[in-house]
Amino acid sequence: MESHTVIVSDGSFPVHEIPLGYLKRAARIVCCDGGAANIVRAGFEPDAIVGDMDSLDSNLARKFKGKIFKDSGQDTNDLTKAVSWCIRNNYKELVIIGATGKREDHTLGNISLLAEYVKEAHTIMVTDTGIFRPLLEGAEIPSFPGQQVSIFALDPNTEITSTGLHYPLKKTRLNNWWVATLNEALGENFTLEFRDGRVIVYLKFADTGTR
Repeated sequence: MESHTVIVSDGSFPVHEIPLGYLKRAARIVCCDGGAANIVRAGFEPDAIVGDMDSLDSNLARKFKGKIFKDSGQDTNDLTKAVSWCIRNNYKELVIIGATGKREDHTLGNISLLAEYVKEAHTIMVTDTGIFRPLLEGAEIPSFPGQQVSIFALDPNTEITSTGLHYPLKKTRLNNWWVATLNEALGENFTLEFRDGRVIVYLKFADTGTR
């Protein structure tokens, strides 16, 4: 992903080389207010800090005064505020890090929101173990032989057919989150076919961390 914007949320800050690599190559870094301290501790500087500012250290608030974009609205969380700010500024190649870990309810909520963000921007979420990629229609997905893959449907009536996975799906309805987990790619890519649904694919990194 070229010229990408990294959005840093206030979950567990990554230690794996892949999410940190996205951060190092970022065209810009946008932090939720609670993520700003983690970025500074890691030796980076935010280009923008977005949120209600209830979690921003006062020293950082002074230091980055000209980069703060306050949004006090209570209808969305700070991650959504940061994504919306990026879209308004025409930054539409988005990599989200630091959005998992800590509280499980926040983690589940943040992952599910990917299916909303992808309606307006190319968005992925990168963790210390893999990548969450949202889809609104079928697609061919780059992979590698043996890659661990899990598939989640936010709409249980969505029928999904796969090619290139060890356990094939054939017009399968994912009426529970576990149904299409722990699958495995057979080659350099696999294909999911579906219509009118919101699907999130999890792609685990290779154990060596080099992929």
